[in-house]
Amino acid sequence: MELNEALRTTAAIRDYTDQPVDDATVARVLDTARFAPSGANAQAWRVVVLKDPERRRRLKDLYLTGSRDYLALSVAGLRPWAPTNDREAEARALAAENPSAPGGFAERFDQAPVLLALFADLSLLAAVDRDADRYTFAGGASIYPFAWSILLAAREEGLGGVITTIAIREEPQVKSLLGAPDTMALAAVIALGYPVRQPRRLRRAPVSSFATVDSIDGPTLSSPA
Repeated sequence: MELNEALRTTAAIRDYTDQPVDDATVARVLDTARFAPSGANAQAWRVVVLKDPERRRRLKDLYLTGSRDYLALSVAGLRPWAPTNDREAEARALAAENPSAPGGFAERFDQAPVLLALFADLSLLAAVDRDADRYTFAGGASIYPFAWSILLAAREEGLGGVITTIAIREEPQVKSLLGAPDTMALAAVIALGYPVRQPRRLRRAPVSSFATVDSIDGPTLSSPA
């Protein structure tokens, strides 16, 4: 697939057929993704391929816990866990009785043909904002390009997938389940499979809506024709 087309059509895919994905395909995906950008070539990622049905089920249960909280915050009109949220408003939303269930993808999380738990080795991250007095995210630059490369490499294999972070809400239990040491942090769980529907070209806001010249309030950069 031509690169520009792949970049414009690689969506978050959560619905998969029952067709299994063999180990050779998963290995090819990871073999390509490993060439993702990596600061100092540290390659701080570790991947656990989940196959055991019981571990998958337990991971789904942990995923559901975070999904219920996500839904409760959304119902309350909050962007779930946004760093600028009012924490008291979040607490009220999480304490309120929410009759809705996550359903869909969350309920069948363990049925995804491929589940990859992506960990970051904290000892290898150059987290330049580590000591900042705000929410920090710079260390993710060493991990999430690899996650995105997994989705692109999977697309080349005819697969679709999604990078999910909900399970991070239950990180201690996930680490215990998968035997991750203290120096590892859960960065995402990536689900892959053959998509029920082939992805189409995505819709996104134009360049002029987010790119400005010289300052945040500067003139907009014109969108391409």
